[in-house]
Amino acid sequence: MTDVPSRATSGAAITLLIVDDHPVVRDGLRGMFEAEPGFTVLGEAGDGVEGVALTGRLDPDVVLMDLRMPGGDGVDAIRALTRGGARSKVLVLTTYDTDSDTLPAIEAGATGYLLKDAPRDELFAAVRAAAGGRTVLSPAVASRLVTAVRTPQPPADAALSTREREVLALVAKGTSNREIARLLFISEATVKTHLTHIYGKLDANDRASAVAVAYDRGILGSS
Repeated sequence: MTDVPSRATSGAAITLLIVDDHPVVRDGLRGMFEAEPGFTVLGEAGDGVEGVALTGRLDPDVVLMDLRMPGGDGVDAIRALTRGGARSKVLVLTTYDTDSDTLPAIEAGATGYLLKDAPRDELFAAVRAAAGGRTVLSPAVASRLVTAVRTPQPPADAALSTREREVLALVAKGTSNREIARLLFISEATVKTHLTHIYGKLDANDRASAVAVAYDRGILGSS
């Protein structure tokens, strides 16, 4: 079977879809790539759901994907594209480089991960590499991934104490701090302390993200 050369190696323009919830960012990226020979922007999407739909319709070589977007985030979109067998390569372009953002995106099937402060030439090179099927990671993200791989991970539920899991289970039900304190016979200040520890252990920023991470890791059941 003869390999069909990609656009990245055949000299044809690399086609792009830009997925970002900020119109100014989309306009800036479109202008940047349209001014550079070798790239064609096929379209734009304001969230992950629209991005998946347009990818199916336009079949771009590379999807530039933001991560945190109202109406459909980037990781869910990447999973959908991977499950659907999309030909397009996904290059994440975001401002976030925490483990809770980086690892899920890579695991979902992203070909690369760049931060929005990347120089223009680095971004062009990353898109060309992604179109050619090569993995591209910003230095900060690559360092995080190496650390994550080399660091032994404890069992999913070992990181949280029994009391912390009780607090988190109530948080998942939408229970307020005051009500959690009443139900567990502890002070509201103690509840806040437990939440601070939970956020740190799960690398979460707030109640919602802590619950999401806990479900993802199996700390909280799906029922």
